[in-house]
Amino acid sequence: MNISAASVLPEDAAQALLIGRVWDVESGGPRPVAVSGGTVYDLHRLAGTVSELLELPDPAAAVRAALPDPDLAEPRWSTDDVVGASLAGDTARPHLLAPVDLQVIKACGVTFVDSMIERVIEERCAGDAGRAAGMRELVGKALGGSIHGIRPGSPEAAEAKRILMAEGLWSQYLEVGIGPDPEVFTKAPVLSSVGLGAGIGIPAFSAWNNPEPELVLIATSRGQVVGATLGNDVNLRDVEGRSALLLGKAKDNNGSSALGPLIRLFDGTFTLETLRAEEILLRVEGPDGFRLEGRNSVARISRPFEELVSATYGRHHQYPDGFALFTGTLFAPTQDRDEPGQGFTHKHGDVVSISCRHLGTLVNRVGACEELPEWSFGLRQLFDYLAGQRQPQRT
Repeated sequence: MNISAASVLPEDAAQALLIGRVWDVESGGPRPVAVSGGTVYDLHRLAGTVSELLELPDPAAAVRAALPDPDLAEPRWSTDDVVGASLAGDTARPHLLAPVDLQVIKACGVTFVDSMIERVIEERCAGDAGRAAGMRELVGKALGGSIHGIRPGSPEAAEAKRILMAEGLWSQYLEVGIGPDPEVFTKAPVLSSVGLGAGIGIPAFSAWNNPEPELVLIATSRGQVVGATLGNDVNLRDVEGRSALLLGKAKDNNGSSALGPLIRLFDGTFTLETLRAEEILLRVEGPDGFRLEGRNSVARISRPFEELVSATYGRHHQYPDGFALFTGTLFAPTQDRDEPGQGFTHKHGDVVSISCRHLGTLVNRVGACEELPEWSFGLRQLFDYLAGQRQPQRT
């Protein structure tokens, strides 16, 4: 992938407080890092994991204070070298991993009206891409613009539900799209997400699938959102379209969750308010010369971030190591790739780039789940590694 480190980092990288994880080939395991300018700093003496780092009383202040101290933030790698190795898929060199570790990977679905309608179409055509164009026209005529702008859970939403049910058009996707409760599900096991440059997987049993460019909130064990990153919630439209009960089969496969390139921590110049107007851009470049572009305008999300977080975390559910929360996507590709009416689906070798001004660019290449490197570094391996890396306490 011919992409520079500068294009991977946020546009205002000089002001950004960026943390993540690097695979350290010398010690044979993952290190929490901070990226500042042309240098990647090893933070393992400050915290053994990103989860532990984010549990500090003020993680942004702790990282800023540590950067000038080589005993806490050791300057070890060149940013260009680490990004270059990541994009090349060169695992023999230090490279970026998904920027979270012990956090649970959660996701909210159907948080944008446009993609909600596409989920309805998937359901109505039972996952058959060949029926999608006709069903899209039928559903579009029936729904019109009547549900655009409706606040989920409002009296107006309840009235829309009543009308749609009367017309035989009600759907489980409309329930979570405009009903009182958002959809929240577990996207991927802890430590299974892939990072910048890694392969993302499409299993052999799927013939209709797509990327989902999303903003991902990073929260602590207290439910406090302390930063954000980009994510690709790889989606199998044919599988979920057959039945929503197949959501786990559609969403959780080898390489199906991509996060990165880094977490940007909130500070005085970057806050949750910054993200409310973020524009997330998607580009797919295929080995067949196909090109697809899309946009996820976060401002059009149906529910505020706070509502999504409170539906995920609270007295009903806790996350002792924190969580990463995919917030949903506006983008559902309908552009024909091969035959007219068949819409878009991935091909092996597609390069998917997801980018925005404040978070940088996440780049991954599509491959077969069955042919990607197996996920082999789990919790037991991480704990063994951390036990071997323990340092004496500073006095």
